[in-house]
Amino acid sequence: MMDEIAGGRTTGRAGAIGLRLRSSVAAAVLALGLAPTGAAWSQDKMMATVGRVGNVDELVTMDKVCGTKPIRVALVDGFGGNSWRRITRAEYEDEAKKCPNIKEVLYADGQNNPQKTISDIQSLVAQGVEAIVVFPDAGPAMLPAIRAAHKAGVAIVAYTASPGGKPGVDYLDFVAPNTPSDGSTWAKWVAKTLNGQGKVVFLGGTPGNLQSQAELEGIKKVFADFPKIELLGGGPVDTNWDPAETQKVVSGLLTRYPQIDAIISDYGGGSVGGIRAFINAKHPLVPWAANDANEFACLWQENKAANPNYQMMTVSSRTWLVRVALRKAVAKAEGVDDPEPSIVNQPIVEDSTDPKLPPKCDSSLPPDAIFSSQLPPDKLKAVFAQ
Repeated sequence: MMDEIAGGRTTGRAGAIGLRLRSSVAAAVLALGLAPTGAAWSQDKMMATVGRVGNVDELVTMDKVCGTKPIRVALVDGFGGNSWRRITRAEYEDEAKKCPNIKEVLYADGQNNPQKTISDIQSLVAQGVEAIVVFPDAGPAMLPAIRAAHKAGVAIVAYTASPGGKPGVDYLDFVAPNTPSDGSTWAKWVAKTLNGQGKVVFLGGTPGNLQSQAELEGIKKVFADFPKIELLGGGPVDTNWDPAETQKVVSGLLTRYPQIDAIISDYGGGSVGGIRAFINAKHPLVPWAANDANEFACLWQENKAANPNYQMMTVSSRTWLVRVALRKAVAKAEGVDDPEPSIVNQPIVEDSTDPKLPPKCDSSLPPDAIFSSQLPPDKLKAVFAQ
């Protein structure tokens, strides 16, 4: 059974469209601290990894944690209106279907309203839902409700956005990508593609967000070994993770800087606006590193012939991380071990310079479809057919 809940009511309707808000994952690194690879500690006499950094090859399959007790699970979204959230919800529902003992699969859209998200969590706890995964868009404002759920015995896992507090104490765990590692991965590729010299722009998100700041640290660490690479402006250029805003910002950068040799962006879907700015300015396209999105790859395919220096690389957009969070919550509710890492190093999924990782474009799917999703093609298409 898959239902959307709102303040404790099963509504069966789609959530309202919200503004895109890519929440910070860097708090896991900057505020909470990360345990080194291999670290784990006992939690209620059950060996469960909390805060461990690891790789995708250390992840397990859902059948390893299903258990046998009938339970209900829920995904609480701070908002659920954009395509990334829709794909994530489909991944969560797909993963939950793999356990026959999961009797209800619930979903709550906070509609970009922190108070509603808090109410959704409280309602689910009152209903006795055993396992909850939450994307706490509002950050620390969500911590009291999340902590109360944890104290009530609910297996509650935050993912992608940190609510503050301490994993393993205030909630079961925090699942997120290794954000500084993303910055390092992009920077290494750019340095190699530019042969160690050139002027680079880093496009970030909202002003002061911790995600872009953590990525910047990874970028700077790599570029420190390449004195002939200059990071223009010294830090992330704010784009609000919005394609239209990104187009305006990049247009301004092209006017301000006569030489831009490469772009790093922490939002592939927003990068398409920047690419259009280059095209409109009749400026040759340059190497571009981001995370994967259908239109990002399609634009590369459309423009690569006329732009010989134009290459692209992406890391995963990690909609599948919700599966990891769900497995951790279910394992706890079932009393089953789950040795998976909490902070996951992201793989490169596309690289136009590597014949083994060609960019993926499917014009039959919407521009913001994500191919690093673990949904089968038919289920990915079904997300956008709704």
